This record gives sequence, C-alpha cells and structure tokens, in this order.
Amino acid sequence: MEKTLPNEQPSPDPVKILAVDDDPQILQLLQTAITSFGYHCTTAADGGEALEKLTVNGFAILLTDMTMPRMDGMTLLKKAKDLHPQLDVIVITGYAETFSYTEVIRAGACDFITKPFNIDELEAKLRRALREQELVRKLEQLSMRDSLTELYNFRGFERKLREEATRARRQAYPLYLAIIDLDKFKEYNDRHGHQAGDEALKGIARLLLANTRTDVDWCCRQGGDEFTLILPYASTDQAAAVCQRILEEYRKAPWGRITLSCGLAHLEHQPQQPLEEALSALISRADAAMYRAKAAGGDQLVIAS
Repeated sequence: MEKTLPNEQPSPDPVKILAVDDDPQILQLLQTAITSFGYHCTTAADGGEALEKLTVNGFAILLTDMTMPRMDGMTLLKKAKDLHPQLDVIVITGYAETFSYTEVIRAGACDFITKPFNIDELEAKLRRALREQELVRKLEQLSMRDSLTELYNFRGFERKLREEATRARRQAYPLYLAIIDLDKFKEYNDRHGHQAGDEALKGIARLLLANTRTDVDWCCRQGGDEFTLILPYASTDQAAAVCQRILEEYRKAPWGRITLSCGLAHLEHQPQQPLEEALSALISRADAAMYRAKAAGGDQLVIAS
C-alpha cells in the first residue's frame, strides 16, 4: 500500500470556536448551541480576555460581540486578524446601525449576524465558514503537490522544511536533509522517451515513500530529477541508514543505467542564527554533499561534515 501525504489525513481534533460576549446569558446560549453543533467552544467575556486566549489556542472561528468593555469587537477583530490572518471572524451585534456589514467585512470579518440571532442561522454560518476553510485547505494542499509523483513539490518542501526546522530548534531535536539526484537521467530520457522517464520518476517516488516513516518524514520532488527527504527525530546513523536503504532497494530494480547520488546534512542549532540563514546553509551543505557523491561516480551517499 502506498503511503499518503501526512497532512492529507483528516484531523481528529474537534473544531475549536472562541465565543466572545459581555452578556453572560448570551455567552451561555452561544456555548450551548455551538457544543450541540458538535464543536468545542471556549468563551471570553470581553475582547481583552479573548485576545489572551487567541495567543495560546488554535481556533478555527472567532465569534464576537461588538460592544464590550476593555476592548470592543472591532478592535478585537483587527488584532485577531493581525495575530492569525487565516482566522475566520463572525461578528454578532445588536447595534446593526452602528456597525454596518460593509465595515466589518472590510475590517476582516467573514460574516455578520444581528441580535436577536436565530440558532439555525448561527449553525448555517458556522458550517459555511468551516466548509470554505476546508476548501482552502484542499486547494493549498494541491498547490504543494507535484502532479506527476504526488510528493510535495518545491513549494511544499520549503514550507515543510521551515516548519520542521522551527520545531527542531524550539524542542532541540536533530533534523536531517537528504538531497537525491538521478545520475544519467537525461541519457535514459533520450534513449527511452519522456514517458519512460516519467515512469522512472514515479517509481523512485514510491521507493522513497516505502522507505521513510509515515507521518514523520517528508518526501519531496524539487523538480526535474532531484528529490529531497526531510528527516526529523533521527541521529546521523539513523538518517544515513534511511538513505542507504533507499540506495540498496533501488539497486534491486534500477531503471536502465540510472543511479542515485545522495547528500545528507543536519541542521545546526545556533540560537543566534536567523532561521532563513540556517536553512540556506543546510540546503547548501546537503547539495554540496550530493555533488561530491555524483563526482565520485554516483550510486552512493555522502554525509556533509
């Protein structure tokens, strides 16, 4: 069975919604209704409390009143969107003449409900917002996939590497990057045709997926005949063993004279070094190691010092 991309799987976590209102009865009604819809609801009594909760929790939707003490809904809306640009905000207010639909939409809200609100209307608007989020997520996922191999493409590689590097720095665990280039691929394409070349690329993609950890490692096609592996939570020996296993498995059923050259490097943890600089150095070192493998005749792994 082929391994699917980890973040294509539906999240088991319940949808989290933050409801904000200074009226305890309205807040209780919102919490009861949202919970009955099957979502997890957290409440806040004003904008200030809501903003504090937004800094530590991953909410899908912010549902907020407009007229509140400490921080009104419009201020909360703008600050919340600055903090989480992808957050959907639905405004609820009893003062439609003060805050128009146009004003709140321009400020970043996705929808607007007036008090007294209808429970069915509330559910419909929440579900619509969540459906649109899911559509955006799927489109985003498609934009990060290589259409031929279904691995992550260059855009997906950049995002996953940055995410893993940020996490590795924060939690102080090792992260390795392998760059794999196909030797003599142009010769194979010229001799057997581009369709055969595409089949070789798809076969190598399946090989990479079969020899890496599901939901842990990330397999990518950079474009052309170059692939990358992002290997978190692995020692040098473990990361090297993954690459050697891929080379050995490939040798059992090679495509023509194509061989694989692999360069492996680890992310250096230097707290004062900017992340982009560290990633650039990581890619350069893995790339240089790959070219040393290629210069030595290919069909081998070189580990960057």
